[in-house]
Amino acid sequence: MNNHKKKMIAPVIITVCIVLYYAGIAAVFLLTDGIPGVIKLLLLVIPLALAGVMIGVLISRIKEIRSGEEDDLGKY
Repeated sequence: MNNHKKKMIAPVIITVCIVLYYAGIAAVFLLTDGIPGVIKLLLLVIPLALAGVMIGVLISRIKEIRSGEEDDLGKY
């Protein structure tokens, strides 16, 4: 296994855990009775949006690792 693949393991695992967490929160809000529809929609959209942002950050991080920029501080 080359060095780039080793450096991608941790971000992928963390992203999967956080996306599953946000999806779980969204599922709980979706299945909870007694919450008005508009509020339920907001409580569903916010965790799913955060999960989408997390996936975007992962894609950006993978591109950085593949290009050889493992350390963001090297830019400054």
